Amino acid sequence: MLNQLDLKTFKCFETLRLPLAPLTLLSGPNASGKSSALQALVLLHQTMQESEWSTRLFLNGSVCQLGNVIDVVDKNGGTNSFEIRLADSDNGCHWWFVGDRSDMSMRVERVDTQGNVTDRPNLLQHLLPTDAHETALALVSQVRSLTYISAEREGPREVYPLEDQFAVTRVGSKGENAISIFYRRRDEPVSESLKLPGALPTLRHQVGARLDTFFPGCAIDVQQVRDTNVVTLGISTSESTGFVRPIHCGFGITQVLPIVIAALSVPKGSLLLIENPEVHLHPAGQALMGRFMADLAHSGIQVIIETHSDHFMDGVRIAVREGELLPSEAMFHYFQREGNGSVVTSPEIDGDGRLSEWPAGFFDQHTENMMKLIFPR
Repeated sequence: MLNQLDLKTFKCFETLRLPLAPLTLLSGPNASGKSSALQALVLLHQTMQESEWSTRLFLNGSVCQLGNVIDVVDKNGGTNSFEIRLADSDNGCHWWFVGDRSDMSMRVERVDTQGNVTDRPNLLQHLLPTDAHETALALVSQVRSLTYISAEREGPREVYPLEDQFAVTRVGSKGENAISIFYRRRDEPVSESLKLPGALPTLRHQVGARLDTFFPGCAIDVQQVRDTNVVTLGISTSESTGFVRPIHCGFGITQVLPIVIAALSVPKGSLLLIENPEVHLHPAGQALMGRFMADLAHSGIQVIIETHSDHFMDGVRIAVREGELLPSEAMFHYFQREGNGSVVTSPEIDGDGRLSEWPAGFFDQHTENMMKLIFPR
């Protein structure tokens, strides 16, 4: 499991040291650095996945497009380089990336794997020296196979393409492969620790059961169009009604569905990054999503979430209070702009779901609004 993400001169961070837990929540105002922290991991993943033998870090690919070097280095120092370090306990991998500010990729200048330093490497595999230590390989394997779901997810579609199940193994950053993965793997069992009682243990039935917790009475039906490599998605929102096209259902269903499919289809030990899982959900659904993410983390899937929802955070706190998640399995980070950069405050959680501190701006808008409404002008 990743225990630490460190960045130096990357985007808005002169220096960032970010501890990670099985479930890590990133919150804070817009443009405070939350997405930038996730993007560092996504950049590594993208290059490892798409260019196995590359000695350069690609800033633009199928998962994310970040532009030129000038767009991803710390704006204040005029530098043309940044560093990323991943750690598991005391062991880690440390990369130095360098490039001209107009370049769209960066050279790997140096790699440090547990004290073994390689300068200007001419041969790397998945951004590591081919003789890298077993711990470094394990860290990189987790990042290389991570699932990233961005805030900009696909909406309802008339049909969904069926992809090669051996070539497409993740739902995609926009959720574009979710229905294909669901259909191809619909009869496979889900993890024992994530099974909901009252439903068969296969992906088909467990996805349906999870959706029903968010949208009572909801069910889905996926059918292949004859003699084609496309499927249709039918959604029912009540036991008394039939299946209809996604466009005729609440938008939240198609936004939650890729998250549920991804969560129930990845193996134990996987890394899942999700931006704003609460979008288009009623407050009660947002809290349920927090508890669902807590279930994932407790089952052995590491989850890093960017969220703007106090209801989502409360769902995680309730999961801790009710013993569904250990306090040590959850971590909260609040990002704030300070001067030309960003700083992070990290409240701790106890066994009752209480947080050690509430920095100004940390999910306190409801209280501020009530103060303005209660007291006279």
